[in-house]
Amino acid sequence: MFFAQYYLDCLSQASYLIADETTKRAIVVDPRRDVSEYLADAQAHGLTIEGVVNTHFHADFIAGHLELAARTGAWIGYGQRAEADYPIRKLVDGERISLGDVTLEIMETPGHTPESISILVYERATDPVAYGVLTGDALFIGDVGRPDLLASLGVSADELGRMLYDSVQHKLMALPDPVRVFPAHGAGSACGKNLSTERSSTIGEQRATNYACVPMDQEKFLAIVTAGQPAAPAYFGYDAVLNRREHALFDAADAPRPLTVDEFLARRGAGALVLDARDPQEFALGHVRGSLNVPADGRFAETAGSVLTPGKEVLVVAPQDREEEIVIRLARIGFDTVGGYLREPEQAFLQMIDQLAKASRLTATQFAAALDGDDPPVVLDVRNTGERAGGAITGSLHIPLAELPRRVAELPAARPVVVHCAGGYRSSVAASLLRASGHQDVSDLIGGYQAWQATRVPAATA
Repeated sequence: MFFAQYYLDCLSQASYLIADETTKRAIVVDPRRDVSEYLADAQAHGLTIEGVVNTHFHADFIAGHLELAARTGAWIGYGQRAEADYPIRKLVDGERISLGDVTLEIMETPGHTPESISILVYERATDPVAYGVLTGDALFIGDVGRPDLLASLGVSADELGRMLYDSVQHKLMALPDPVRVFPAHGAGSACGKNLSTERSSTIGEQRATNYACVPMDQEKFLAIVTAGQPAAPAYFGYDAVLNRREHALFDAADAPRPLTVDEFLARRGAGALVLDARDPQEFALGHVRGSLNVPADGRFAETAGSVLTPGKEVLVVAPQDREEEIVIRLARIGFDTVGGYLREPEQAFLQMIDQLAKASRLTATQFAAALDGDDPPVVLDVRNTGERAGGAITGSLHIPLAELPRRVAELPAARPVVVHCAGGYRSSVAASLLRASGHQDVSDLIGGYQAWQATRVPAATA
């Protein structure tokens, strides 16, 4: 058996290539949109990709099923409850897909979405115990998929939660302890709240250590699984729908072109949004007025999807020679509207001095002095609920970053605002969003809540 896991750190997303090395027949599971790595590995090992299976309609990224099907002629498979605008093979519970001696078996595990499936992988068709199970978003290492993302139109979170209980407690936990667990996501994903950094496990380990796999009744399961979930990025609903539809294929060779300063300003004047992917400190020293700062070195795609509007033209300001990387990472979440980029931002900025602005950033000491001043700022905490439970700055307003675009009006426009997160990444994003929305006096806290705690200023429990 050939078995490869491909892990994308930016989205904490895992995909898989499985094949029989005798017949050379292969299946790809939960591919991302830039499919060159799967194709290169298949070619290197002489494999023929004949099928693409998505464990469900993903909400956090655009899957590469259409791209792989176009390049290889492979069929596209989903659970039998799936409905899509393109031809699909509906896979039913218990169905076996033979690649030769290597065999895949479909297990319906609804709950994260109604059509969710897991895939048992057998090295040999006659093996009594599977080598592993690809659990999609039903079961993670240390967690289970959340049923409240509204990725499934017409089905309530409560209904999905009850489906998930049966899938986890009665189906997946009924598998033998040695079966390896290969999920679709790891730590950092908004698809759960307690995901591990480990990329595989076993059913036995999850039975012993995963809080949601301990035997319990349905009501307790629903309560603990839904409590403290992070705010879902705004683009999740957009991607969940787009993955059901026939849409334009991604072509990495069709890269946006560099823009002259005049072209850049003209597109910006026509309504394009400027996305600046440089480091927060570089952004603070000078940026195009009204631009959003989502640093490339971090959870770029998910964060960008939280603050950008799908379908709106985007102009990129990127760290030098990382423009194509930024375009690919945006395309992975379905944002295909990059109109171009500034090739050498620092040089270009010299030609548009009147269009630039600086951003205020405060150290923890400066922040403490501001709080003690005559006009203390509004303190905005953009961490998720679970993070805030461990401590919060007294009197701070809590709006998770993923909710901020639709809740900007809750902040008083005439007051100074200081934004903080845990370590300083999301606060720069949030502060740039507030400035772009018309707030004049906005700063972000360098080092975030961690830096604030280090000053030993008392914290109040939220």
